[in-house]
Amino acid sequence: MTLSSATAVAHPNIAFIKYWGNRNDTLRLPQNGSLSMNLAGLHARTSVDWTTDAAEDRLVLNGQPQQGAALQRVEKHLDVLRARLQISARASVTSENNFPTGAGIASSAAAFAALTVAGVAAAGQTLTERELTTLARLGSGSASRSVPSGFVEWVVGDRHDQSYAFSIAPPMHWDLVDVIAVVSAGHKVVGSTAGHASAATSVLQSARVAGAHARLETARRALLERDFAALAEVVEEDSNLMHAVMMTSKPPLFYWEPASLRLMKLVRQWREDGLRVLYTLDAGPNVHCICTSDHETEVRARMAALSEVGQIIVAGAGGPAKVIV
Repeated sequence: MTLSSATAVAHPNIAFIKYWGNRNDTLRLPQNGSLSMNLAGLHARTSVDWTTDAAEDRLVLNGQPQQGAALQRVEKHLDVLRARLQISARASVTSENNFPTGAGIASSAAAFAALTVAGVAAAGQTLTERELTTLARLGSGSASRSVPSGFVEWVVGDRHDQSYAFSIAPPMHWDLVDVIAVVSAGHKVVGSTAGHASAATSVLQSARVAGAHARLETARRALLERDFAALAEVVEEDSNLMHAVMMTSKPPLFYWEPASLRLMKLVRQWREDGLRVLYTLDAGPNVHCICTSDHETEVRARMAALSEVGQIIVAGAGGPAKVIV
């Protein structure tokens, strides 16, 4: 018997100040705070049906029934939700993304934010946004940032209930646009979860973490004051530092492709030409070119002229994760 069902949507987010490495892997307590922007128009749509008729959880992702690691990760998160909601029912989960999965566009963040919101709603319960962010974090750290609206900060915290995310500004605060150059839509070989676990093996991680709070303060101030020049400098620095840690981890992680590096160099040149545009990359080869809306058309045109770019995805600042059915 189906107890109840709900469908939620959540946006992926692009981190301006990165999350990479945990102080506590089980609770996904990050080593530093982070700052991001939800991406409007891109979403994970996830339905949860709690049922007493099934003996096990089921997952269909982008139309394909899942087994193995993907199902196990969702089952683990459903166990978290069952414990918090005090239910024992199994769940049938159906999730679809309208953007490339596992390619450095925060598909896990959107998926686990939507799964958390839908799972709670399907159980007929209501939790605060803050608690929803802490629960989503247990499935995917960055998922905490996909629950609130617009521009979002994720707090480090010393305990589970202290590491949460909140909106520092609504989507309409600043007309920033993410023009994403998809140079590879394939699923990355090493996922973010494994990458976080290896971060501490890099000799550069401690230096990255030591300066993260200052970079976060700078980025927050630049964002709130709409200071693009200051934002560009700190966001690109933070992205480069994260990838330097990845490249010096053991074993090293090389997410950049030749096209990624070419685009990074070009974006800096475009900025010298007068365009308000910056680059940042998450755990993948695709380049997020953040620009103001008045320069979107020119950035997209220059990007489209590059043979290495297979697809261009454009997203403004997006709203919160929400129940739609």
